[in-house]
Amino acid sequence: MGIHLRWHRQEGRVLIMPIKRLALLLAVGLATPAWAADDTAALREELRRLAERIESLERQNRELEKALVTDRISEREPEVATRIKYVESQVDSLKGPTRKLTEALDGVKVGGSLTAIVQHAGKQDTASNRVESRTGYRGDITVSLPVGSMGSSEGTFFTHMRLGQGEGVGLRPTYTSTPNTLVFQKGEGADDSFAILAQAWYQLKIPLNDVARKEDAREHLYVTVGKIDPFVFFDQNAVADDESTKFVNNVFVHNPLLDSGGDTGADAYGFQPGVILRYANSRQKGGEWGLSIGAFSSDTGANFSGSNRASFVIGQAELNTRLSYLPGMVRLYAWRNSRARDYDGVLQHHAGWGISANQKVLDSLTLFGRYGHRTEGKAMFDRALTLGFEQEGTPWRRSADSLGLAIGTLRTGQAFHDDTLASVDYAASGHEKLAELYYRYKLNGAVDLTPHFQWIVRPGGDGGAGTIRVVGLRARLGF
Repeated sequence: MGIHLRWHRQEGRVLIMPIKRLALLLAVGLATPAWAADDTAALREELRRLAERIESLERQNRELEKALVTDRISEREPEVATRIKYVESQVDSLKGPTRKLTEALDGVKVGGSLTAIVQHAGKQDTASNRVESRTGYRGDITVSLPVGSMGSSEGTFFTHMRLGQGEGVGLRPTYTSTPNTLVFQKGEGADDSFAILAQAWYQLKIPLNDVARKEDAREHLYVTVGKIDPFVFFDQNAVADDESTKFVNNVFVHNPLLDSGGDTGADAYGFQPGVILRYANSRQKGGEWGLSIGAFSSDTGANFSGSNRASFVIGQAELNTRLSYLPGMVRLYAWRNSRARDYDGVLQHHAGWGISANQKVLDSLTLFGRYGHRTEGKAMFDRALTLGFEQEGTPWRRSADSLGLAIGTLRTGQAFHDDTLASVDYAASGHEKLAELYYRYKLNGAVDLTPHFQWIVRPGGDGGAGTIRVVGLRARLGF
């Protein structure tokens, strides 16, 4: 009869299997009767050879274990040990570059979006007295990476590239500035469009608490310097602050006195060089607050073609609020620009103050409001009030969707009223009134579609002008 011995290598150990079967064979051999003496002798010889084989395997196993104790490769070692060590050395050689790459990418954030929009206005609404349907797109790419930390202070570099084409519909004169804040076109014409470096700034985050770990600090000072969009740091709002996902009319995106009214003095695309200091206090959960002050170059200094002195200065106080444990935020700010321009193009001092607030009142409903008040300078309008809400789609089982509605009013400035008595066919007066309605439909995790409708009543303060209506559709791909 034949006897087979199976063995396996597991974690550098040699296992003899199965032992019980070997014991059974020994027992059978001892119990063999005399008349089977020849078979017993053969069995004993087979067992002897198996015992020698087992001893040889155990010796090889001891040699393998001894060789694997050290990483040194020797030609006297078993071949299998040499191969194992070679594979391990190759794996170790890959760990270094992989670890360095992982450490280099730690904290790097990349974001981007491509937003397309089409809008339509009737001939009674446009400056050309023709029906206009205009399409356009805008692309944004942002990169944020940690650089230049000092001790417990953390440094971050942020850069933003922007490109696009399309100028949008051309409306009759309004205070609104534009019904399409997404408009972006760089170059002499549509065929000459190219990308620009929109923002490039460095920020140093400095913990002010003496704690063992910097993560435990509850007070920080932020120092930011570079080419900046001021509205990233001032006049923010959770509901009305992003034309690529929420309201698209310029009046509802930022404080109209600063943006449409031009009091920031930014370049043609809304950016300018400056420096910002911000103190943030998060000692009380839900009651975080902060103070910020920014100084920017405006007018010709904004596009680096003139003096870079700090002519636009803005300060802001912000406070987190709670309403029945639902979060909100209130921001109060004031500004002064020594190089702003009146509606007639004359350089003049402008100053004013404003407030921006947003508050959740239900888990799926957030209200917002803004008010702006100009105290110095001549402009077409000197007061601005916007109110609205964003309702998430949870009640109708579309939690990623949202419905937004905003209304606003821009009050005609007294100086502009007086000047229009002699310069145009009507005397500007009263309030330009606006409204925008949108529904954002989340197609998937990266794409959403947003039809919207806008009304502008008494455009440009002209009581005899008809209501302007604009309809549109926005599509956004973001990551």
